[in-house]
Amino acid sequence: MRTYYRGPDALVTDEHFVWRTSSSQIYTVDGLRNVGLVQGRVDAPAPAAALVTAAGLFTAAAVSWTAFGSAAGYAMAALAVFATAAMVAARHQRATRVWQLHATYRGLGVTLYSSSDERVFNQVARALRRSIEDGRHTRTTYRLAAA
Repeated sequence: MRTYYRGPDALVTDEHFVWRTSSSQIYTVDGLRNVGLVQGRVDAPAPAAALVTAAGLFTAAAVSWTAFGSAAGYAMAALAVFATAAMVAARHQRATRVWQLHATYRGLGVTLYSSSDERVFNQVARALRRSIEDGRHTRTTYRLAAA
């Protein structure tokens, strides 16, 4: 048995693809069809906290404007704008990109592997590609007959 990749989260051999999660998923390489890469963005939680904070700060700016004058109102409005912008920027930075390997296995669409580490994901994807290609080459070689 030839091993193409062995890591803490995946194992790729000439016969099996194993995704080591809390419940390991094992697939035979021969049974995989239509293998493809998908990259997407997983957003941070909904911006409800930013919206509530912004609404509260703008309300405080309006109240301070009427109670303490325009200088206090401008100061609170500026604070509201900068605080909201900082919260939105922090939320955007927390969003991470996730790469996934999808395939058809025994007629069902499955997610073979998923990772937010691009380097590890590329190593696993390359190992699976090599395993599939080497398996095809071996199977076609055996079908040839000497004349």
